[in-house]
Amino acid sequence: MILGIGVDIVEIDRMKDAIKKWGDTFLTKIFTAREIKYSVSKRLSHQHFAARFAAKEAVVKAFGEPSKHPMRWTEIEILNDREGKPVIEFRDDALKLKKKKRVGDVVVSMSHSKEYAIANVILVKGAE
Repeated sequence: MILGIGVDIVEIDRMKDAIKKWGDTFLTKIFTAREIKYSVSKRLSHQHFAARFAAKEAVVKAFGEPSKHPMRWTEIEILNDREGKPVIEFRDDALKLKKKKRVGDVVVSMSHSKEYAIANVILVKGAE
């Protein structure tokens, strides 16, 4: 059973501008050390940052009512498994919310082009 669906799209240039303007202050507020390490290892790092940001936004939208469930951006971590498939790890308040809502699987898909990055997240109910 699907508990929530979220989608978000990010303009690559806006991500690039934010990183240029605020630098590490912005990056460490939004991304974990592993997300930063992964993204900066890529030739077009802004696309990878933008896709991860879109996935985080999609997670928040899938849970719904973000003002009732505050969490820090770094509590939602977008990684890749050994085959390169994106996966999401939760910690702290985000993990508590995942457990409270009885979310089992979290399915994430991300894509980017020269101008946009998009992500879709589906929260699937876990076992009772």
